[in-house]
Amino acid sequence: MSNPLPYLVRMLLFLAAVAGIAYLLHEDLLRVFLNTPILNSVIVGVLVVGIFFVMRQVIALWPEVRWLRRFQQREAGAPPLDTYSIDLLAPMATMLGERQDNFRLSPTATRALLDGIATRLDERRELSRYMIGLLIFLGLLGTFWGLLETIGAVADAIAGLQVTGGDAVQMFAKLKQGIEGPLKGMATAFGASLFGLSGSLVLGFLELQASQAQGRFHTELEEWLAGATRLSTGPLQGEAEPGVSVYVEALLERTADGLDELTRILRRSEENREAAAIANATLVERLAALAESMRSQQTLLARLAEHSIELRGTVTRLSERGPDPDGEALAAHQRNIEASLARLVEESARNRTALADELRGEFRLLARTIAASRGGTPPPQG
Repeated sequence: MSNPLPYLVRMLLFLAAVAGIAYLLHEDLLRVFLNTPILNSVIVGVLVVGIFFVMRQVIALWPEVRWLRRFQQREAGAPPLDTYSIDLLAPMATMLGERQDNFRLSPTATRALLDGIATRLDERRELSRYMIGLLIFLGLLGTFWGLLETIGAVADAIAGLQVTGGDAVQMFAKLKQGIEGPLKGMATAFGASLFGLSGSLVLGFLELQASQAQGRFHTELEEWLAGATRLSTGPLQGEAEPGVSVYVEALLERTADGLDELTRILRRSEENREAAAIANATLVERLAALAESMRSQQTLLARLAEHSIELRGTVTRLSERGPDPDGEALAAHQRNIEASLARLVEESARNRTALADELRGEFRLLARTIAASRGGTPPPQG
């Protein structure tokens, strides 16, 4: 979703330009303003309130855009998003409810959502449009009020003139005094018209930017919802009975939900299969290490047996020669060697038992993994 910041920047730049022009012409504008300060104050007040409401319409799109971005980027299984900060998208959030992972909408639901959001946007623009019309009305009201004053002052000036039997200088002085009223009325008319039409022009440009920002938001939302809309394959409206089409649509939605659930089950099965493959690879590595260890132990035992046989033959030959002081030492040494061999054999047996227990545990883990991947009941431990 696009950020409404560019439209807000345009509005601020336009207001800055208007403020600059007003500052350059502030003396003339102040003189015009003081002709009818009450009416002109009302016009300026309406303009300020209208600017506030129009800019608020653009700023109010920020929570909607942020919520929609979080909704589009959320991961499957995440908790539902909060809806306290949104207004336009509240019906959509309520409709989705807990089904925010893989939601699908029917064309009717999508159309209802878009129509509801468009109606809310139009309701927000009604106030700004009313204020634009109000500014034009106040400008015209001041214009007609000034014209009425002008007409009355002209009539009084004409009635006060005495063409016969008077001095021409006095006559022109009275005419000059009489013209002040019509000129004041014309100043009222043109001043109110100037402020009213200028205010409507400023507010109209701001309302145009707000409408463009809201229109872009609605268009992008429509494009996104179009991708999440499930088109019905049944007959069009008017070609079949309403009850049948509704039943078929509900059946298709139920089938689509079942397919989504099947997709999730297959995804979990694939994850379990990958876990089983990893367990198999680990088991193969451990079996290879066990085989290598057993071969090393067998080689060592074979060498020890050969050395023991050779040593036993040597001891036998020495004993046949007769008593020897070193014979007892050799016999003791032989006994120590035999005890060491016995301990080595016992330790080798314990190692084999430990390796067998470890392999048994690995096989149990592999069996449970395979059973879980197939959706069956894992074998009991023991």
